[in-house]
This record gives sequence, C-alpha cells and structure tokens, in this order.
Amino acid sequence: MRFFSVRQTSRAVLFSMGMSAGLVLSLNAQAATVKPAAAKATTNAEQSNVNRLTPANSTDGIIALVNENAILKSELVAAITQAQARAQAAGEPIANSAQLQSEVLNALILRELQLSMIKRSGLKPDDAAINQRLGQIAQAEGLGSISALQQRLDAARPGSYAALRAQLIEDASIQALQQRQISDRVRISEQDIDAFLASPEAKRLNQSEYQTIHVRVPYIDDYSRLSEAQRAEALKVAEALRTRLLVSDVNVTEAVAASQGSYPIPLQGGDMGFHKAASLPTELSSQITKLDVGAVSEPLVTPEGIDIIKLANKKASDTMLIPQWQTRHILVKVDELQTDALAEQKINDLYEQLRSGADFAGLASTYSDDPGSAGRGGDLDWVSEEDMVGPFEAVMKNTAVGDYSAPFKTQFGWHILKVDGKRDQDVSEQYRRNMARQALYQRLAPQAQEDWLQELRSSAYIQVLG
Repeated sequence: MRFFSVRQTSRAVLFSMGMSAGLVLSLNAQAATVKPAAAKATTNAEQSNVNRLTPANSTDGIIALVNENAILKSELVAAITQAQARAQAAGEPIANSAQLQSEVLNALILRELQLSMIKRSGLKPDDAAINQRLGQIAQAEGLGSISALQQRLDAARPGSYAALRAQLIEDASIQALQQRQISDRVRISEQDIDAFLASPEAKRLNQSEYQTIHVRVPYIDDYSRLSEAQRAEALKVAEALRTRLLVSDVNVTEAVAASQGSYPIPLQGGDMGFHKAASLPTELSSQITKLDVGAVSEPLVTPEGIDIIKLANKKASDTMLIPQWQTRHILVKVDELQTDALAEQKINDLYEQLRSGADFAGLASTYSDDPGSAGRGGDLDWVSEEDMVGPFEAVMKNTAVGDYSAPFKTQFGWHILKVDGKRDQDVSEQYRRNMARQALYQRLAPQAQEDWLQELRSSAYIQVLG
C-alpha cells in the first residue's frame, strides 16, 4: 500500500489543482487582515487548544500572523478537515495529530505568502482556464454545464460556487507563480541535455513502440504485514507465470489462468498492446527497453505485488514526422487605440488590395501590426501544429499552398494569412532533446521549489500564536 505521509497530505489539500466539488463546503474560510494589536484577543485558553484544534473546541481567533495578514483558527480547522477528507478518500485515514496540525499550518503560511506575492505582482490566471476547470468538475459530478454546477452548489449552500471559483483562481495563480519562480531557478544547458541523452535513462525517449504483456501477482495483505510464507507463495506464483510466458506464441489468458491455481487473489493485467516507452512510468520503461522481443523479465517485487513483463513485439522507429506550413500573415490589432470595427475595415481594405494583385509581403511590411514578422514581409517561417492559436491553425490548414485566406479574427486582432509551402519534417532529434529537457526539469524542480519556499518564509515576518 502506498504510504500517505502527513506532509504529502497537507501539500495535497493546499496546493493541488485537483479540488472536487464535493469539498466545496470547506472553501469558505476567509483570510483576515488585522492590526497587530488584535493578537491580544487570543487568550491563554485558546493557545492551549492549538495542539489539538477541532470544530468543537475552537472559538475563532488568530493562530498565526504572516507579515500584515492573519491566519484564523477556523482556517486551520477547515484545512485539517480537508486533509483528512482527502486521506479518507484515498483509503488511508489520518488522525488529527499535533504533527498534522503543524504541517497544515506551515502549508497555510506558505500559501498566504504566495498569495501576497501574487497580489503585489498583479498575476491573474486566464478566465478560460478557470472555466475549463469548472467544466471538468461539472462533468465529474455528472452535470452538463457550469451553470448547472452553480445551481447545485448554491442550492446546497449559498455562495458555495463563488467560493469554489475563488479557490480555483487562487490555486491557478499559485501554480503560475511557482512555475515562474522555479523556471528562473532551474538552469539546463545543452551540455546537460547531451549528458542525459548519453545515459541509459534516455532510452525511454525513443520513438519505438513496445507491445508488452504485464501481469501482477497482488499480495494477500499489506506488504508490511505479510508473513514469509505469504511472500514466498506470491513469488512462487510469479515464477510459474514467468515460465509459461517464456513460451513463444503463448496464449496469455490461458497462462494467467493456469498460474492462478489456488492463489486467493486474482492476478491482474494481460496484453497491454503497443505504447511508447515515454508514456510509461520510469521504473517500467527502464525494464521494457532492456528486453529483447520474446524475453520475460525476472519477477519485479513492488509494494503492491510482483510484476512479470514480457516484450511481445516492438515497432522500431527512428523518425518522427510532423506536418509544417511555411506561413506569413498580416495582423491588424484591436486595442485601446483601434476599435474592432476600425480594425475590421482596415483588414478588409488590405484584402481587396490583395484581390487586385497587390504583393502580400509588401502589404505585410507596410501595414502589419506584428513587429516580429512585419520586417520580413509577414514571414512566420515554418509553423507546426499547436504552434499557433486555434482559429489561426484552422484557417492555415484549410488554405492551399500559394493561396491566401479571407480575413479572420483571433484574440490578437484581424488576420490574413498566406501559405507558401507545406512539408513533413523529421523532428526526432528535437523531440528527444525537448523530452530530455523536460525529464531534467522534473528531476530538479522539486528541490528548486523547496528552496524557494524556504527563502520566501525566511524573509517574512511570521508569528505563530500558541
């Protein structure tokens, strides 16, 4: 069974973007800004309750001062309740201990510091991203729209939907702030990427597809409580299964059924089909990429069971071809100096000039509001899928080579685009280097985040009352 630590619990409840609508009733704790003198309202009796705060024994008051802001006891109680709810949902209940309260309070302090930093910087998440997240929550709750989610939440408790939306905005802002801070700290050089690509771990970045047979022998009980006899029994079943899977053209279903025998827990898995190594957990991909076709791994002992993996087939591929369009455009911006109607009239005038034989590059150089491409006659170079915003990509894909589009609008303004060429480009090396950079970033980011949060806390005024 996966160990669910107190620290993991408090981080999950306070920094996760995965909040469900079912927890919305815990979202109405509000941070208060108070004068330092207000701390006198905290009595000795209240301070004595800090070690084991519960809704029953907590009269609201200040539990911590963070710079000019305060964290209330009610906020701590709500966050502890939420942490326990998440642990309970994961099947691993966690007690309301002094350790849990300390960890959750620390996470609340760090959250308050980050929200203050966000407020000073004016960082705001995109409304479309928040609406998308609300739509996902609505769908998970079996509702067809955000408005239906709002009606259900507010019917259960007025203001719940507004509290949920505010919480999601805070979470998204914190995530954006952390990404900005961490990316400034994590430096990955081209030499680092070269070294990573030369390592055994880089094998999982290749484009080959692997057909695997993956079967697990689950344990009878939690691994920590297994007797030696029970562990030996699971290993015996795994070894018998491995022997059967070594046969070429083996019927996997029959092999699993024959290995099951009298083992009391059903074996799990089977033929998993084709997949790329990069889509698998590192510990599995590192095993699969070592195997020859037809080979079977030794029994892999994990906390959840004993795994047997066979490489049934492999599709080797050293190339990754993607479509690209050589594109140029003319942009007329819509901003405080130019209304939408005026921009539309201007782009229509340019379109009529094109229809009369005007040179596209010449018009772009003279009239385009895109400073990055105007000097090159509107040239955007070769554009791949997902490089441009949706409306631009859709028009680009539907424009013939050598032709230009009718005027169309994106969030940047009004455009006319021209497609000068189309090709299939091999981006295997670029893909591998990008994946290597991402793998290195994921390896370095947690420590960078921890260092930044520690610096953020050490530079702040924090007083815990109690």
